[in-house]
Parts: sequence; C-alpha cells; structure tokens
Amino acid sequence: MKAQRLTVRAVLFDLDGTLVDSAADLGHAANLMRERRGLAPLDDAFYRPRASSGARGMIEAAFGVTPQHPEFEPLRREYLETYAQVMLRRTRPFDGVPALLDGLRRAGVPWGIVTNKVERFALPLTAALPELADAATVVGGDTTPHAKPHPAPLLEAARRLGLAPQVCVYVGDDERDIVAGRAAGMPTVAVRYGYLGVDADVTTWGADLIIETPLELLDALAVR
Repeated sequence: MKAQRLTVRAVLFDLDGTLVDSAADLGHAANLMRERRGLAPLDDAFYRPRASSGARGMIEAAFGVTPQHPEFEPLRREYLETYAQVMLRRTRPFDGVPALLDGLRRAGVPWGIVTNKVERFALPLTAALPELADAATVVGGDTTPHAKPHPAPLLEAARRLGLAPQVCVYVGDDERDIVAGRAAGMPTVAVRYGYLGVDADVTTWGADLIIETPLELLDALAVR
C-alpha cells in the first residue's frame, strides 16, 4: 500500500510481532503447561497468529479458556512464570529490523518501544537483544494505568521523548496498535509481516500506511 510520505521526528514501535518474532517462545511456554497436564504440544503455526494477544491469546489457544472463565487467572499466573524462564530461548528481531533501526540511527531519528508486554518482561527482553538495547524509551503494558488500545502508553512515550504526539509515528501489527496511535494523534503504520491475528484484515484498520517489510518504513519516512 502506498501513501504520502510520513513527516515525523521519532518512531515508536510495538514489540512482539513488529520488532521481534517471539511467537515460538510464547507458544513454548504454553506447551510446557500442556505437558504438565499430560497434553500433546501444539504446533508453532497454531500459536503464531495469536501471539500478539500475549498471555491471554496463548491460554485461550492452549486450553480454550477466556478471561471470563474462573480458571483463567491461575492459568495466567502460571503462564507468566513459565514464560519468564523461556522468553529469550528463540526470540529474535525480524529480518530487516536491525537494518531499519540502523537506518534510523544514521538519520538521527530517535525510536522507542510501546508494548502491552508488562515491564517485567519488556525491559529485560529489550536489554538482552543488542539490536534493541539502545531504544530511547520502553513503555510497557503496566507503565501507565492503561494498556493499548488506550492512547496513554503512546502519549507517555512521546512525553519521555520530549515531542508532540503528532510528530511521532506508531508502528504495529495489531488493530489495537492502530486504534491507539490514532487516538494519540499519531500517524500510524501497520505491518503485514507480523502476527496480524486470526482472520485479521489489515486494510480495515485505518492505518496511514501498510508495509510488507521493515525496510519499507525507511522509504516512507520524511524525517524532519
């Protein structure tokens, strides 16, 4: 999808499904829980489109349990404890992301991360991956009182960068990313290479731009 070039002063990214491919580790944690219950593991391909939903999506995929179910909360706690032990097992930046971030650095464009992953996981994960360790800011799902699709985390990231939201672009692979970005007054970019979700139609999200690969973002940015 082509659109007008985006004139921005900073770039904010979602984490899982946008900067890093973490689906294998998210699914592995769910499979470890299934193993404890004598259940067979599920394929990575089954978990992958649900990965952007984090613990909620993995629990629903692995056990068919939604947040309304009385067993959900203990399963969620167990999942988070399990994921903490395996979250760096196979998680890596998507192909093209290191080159994208290098391009932003060369252009002098600050970039940060706004994720619904809570700080307990988001901060050590980004610190452990050399490509992400110099992010200008990392805002987690519990940094502010609200998580995406509420705009509060994005507004907090812009505040930390000392910039107006209107000159920051937000990039994500889930509809809630685009909803949050638009609510914050930011131009938005949807990525097709991420997880997208089950039956997602990215063209209906209202993003200013849709990209197929990370490096397409550099072509779309008019930096000022």
